[in-house]
Amino acid sequence: MDLLTSILVLLILLLLTYVIGHYITFLPTALIQIAVGWLYAIMVDGFTVEVETEWFLLLFIAPLLYNDGAHFPREQLWKMRASILGNAIILVLLTTIVGGLFVHWMIPAIPLAAAFALAAILSPTDPVAVNGIAKRIQIPHSIMNLVRGESLINDASGLVAFNYAVLAVVTGYFSIHKATIDFVYMFIVGGVLGIVLALLINRIRYALRRRGLVDVVFHSLLQVLTPFIVFFIAEEIFHASGVIAVVAAGIIHALVKEHTGTFIAQEQVLTENIWSIISFILNGVIFLLLGLTLPTAMSSSLENQQMSNWLLLAYVFALGFVVLSIRFLWSHSYAYFDYYVSKKAQQSPTIRASLTTTLVGVRGTITMIGVLSIPSLTITNDLFPERSLIIFLAAGVILMTLIMATIFLPILSRNEENLHITDLALINEKQRMLMRALQKIKTEETDENASIVFELLNEYTVMLHMLQSKNRNEEELLRYNEELKKERLHALNLERAYLIEYATSHNVKTTIVKGIEKSISIREKTIFSEKYRFLRQKFYQFIRSWKRGRLSEKELMKVQSMEDIVQVFVLEKVLKHFEERLSISEQPEVLHSMLFYYKRLLHKKQLSAEIEEDQTERTEQKEVLCLHAIEVQRKEISAMFDDGTINTVEAKELRRFVNYMESVLLYEYVE
Repeated sequence: MDLLTSILVLLILLLLTYVIGHYITFLPTALIQIAVGWLYAIMVDGFTVEVETEWFLLLFIAPLLYNDGAHFPREQLWKMRASILGNAIILVLLTTIVGGLFVHWMIPAIPLAAAFALAAILSPTDPVAVNGIAKRIQIPHSIMNLVRGESLINDASGLVAFNYAVLAVVTGYFSIHKATIDFVYMFIVGGVLGIVLALLINRIRYALRRRGLVDVVFHSLLQVLTPFIVFFIAEEIFHASGVIAVVAAGIIHALVKEHTGTFIAQEQVLTENIWSIISFILNGVIFLLLGLTLPTAMSSSLENQQMSNWLLLAYVFALGFVVLSIRFLWSHSYAYFDYYVSKKAQQSPTIRASLTTTLVGVRGTITMIGVLSIPSLTITNDLFPERSLIIFLAAGVILMTLIMATIFLPILSRNEENLHITDLALINEKQRMLMRALQKIKTEETDENASIVFELLNEYTVMLHMLQSKNRNEEELLRYNEELKKERLHALNLERAYLIEYATSHNVKTTIVKGIEKSISIREKTIFSEKYRFLRQKFYQFIRSWKRGRLSEKELMKVQSMEDIVQVFVLEKVLKHFEERLSISEQPEVLHSMLFYYKRLLHKKQLSAEIEEDQTERTEQKEVLCLHAIEVQRKEISAMFDDGTINTVEAKELRRFVNYMESVLLYEYVE
């Protein structure tokens, strides 16, 4: 019951932090979650959470890294392989050695091996913590890709170095030769296991499919369980790096999904939704746990009368400064080498870019969980030297790096953001949205709507091809939408004019005229605002049907016949107007679109009642499909905003782009 209560409390606190983050936008969500966890731990006596490294890595780190590996752009991962491996391995070793020597020099009471352990566990970065900042400012994509890429590997390298340093303190024995061999073994075998197990699990899935087990929920659950299976086998059976194994498995999963997405699209959509929930919960709970453990972790050192609190804070500041300085010197040196020696970089290194790369390397949960796993006793039953002080220093550096990133990254990225806004292309993000929409439309295909699905897929494919070419095509699309909007408004004004002309000369009843005018007004509102368009249309049709339900069958047929006559006259007049303009127009594509639209409406009015009913059903089916596709695109914008891929300005631009597409795709005649 205590465990269930703890889980419910964590989930409630998680929801609370996102509500707070919605209103306090200048603080990253991770910092808010740490603060809420800290306050709750202080306010509620007796609420404790036991955090064990083994289950934490299995429950939290394995699925998150698997999901990151599956979604990380592999082209960028391969393109930046040298810098990612440099940060994930060489920088970790540099931080461990130099940082450890500094800690031992600064605090001689901490043995050298224990100092190395502290520096090693401070080396892994936590990109989740900086994502909250990236949502609100523009951090260059190359830097964010670098820190995300290195975090896929440096968790493993930092933990390996940390474990060997702790083992040296506990046993009093350390062999550099054995440590090096084990390090290489864990990395290579972990990567191979991840690839092999991912391929094996996918083979099992397809074998089950061939034998008739095609339940979408079953296969989605198997995909979600994959990182846990891979991590457990790698760690417990082969004693390799489970972290590297799940990252490799995630990349393989993404490769397989690309070749099978067309056939199992429904499963992929369900799995993506499940993963979004899992990532949301795990990312938030991680930082809540961090905040909950901080008071206990730091209390022993703060209550120590032999060392002043100001001296402890000075130690934290000095250690954090050294760790960040090592990262800065490495980042700037590598950027200098990449530009002047290897000639691979296109831009010369700058202090601003190196500082941004340094501050983005926030320390987080791996550091805290690792340092809390330090045993209390050595093999000789002596107390682990300065354990409480080491925990305090690690917790202090975590908070220091997060606070510094919150304060200084917006300052460093201010010019970058302004530059980005002036040339806001977002081609890759828009392509990602369109691909999601295509995938969603495919999942909706049935025998009854196959032709409509094909028609809509064709429209989205055309837009995707336009984006995949040059930027000017996108500008043409936006300009085309603006011109189409103007012509739609002009056409509606013409409809009103021709309606009045016919009604005046043929003495049409006022109720019929008002009914047609109402439909014109609703279409006009739709042009200015697509919001609630579907509901507005259905509400109008309901009210019209209710009013006509009071008429006799003879009166109803007479009204409908007169309406059809008036509307055919109006449509023919408007159609003739656009035909006359077509020969002298400078935008023939816009007028062709209007001609096609009014010809379709006129043809629909001239159909028999049975065929017209079929056409109405097709229109409604297409509208529902369009709404589903648009909804998926808006969800994708939210997902990119949540993971820090885009900021507020970019999210607004992408929503504007979706509104343009919605305006074109859903422009239908309201009767």
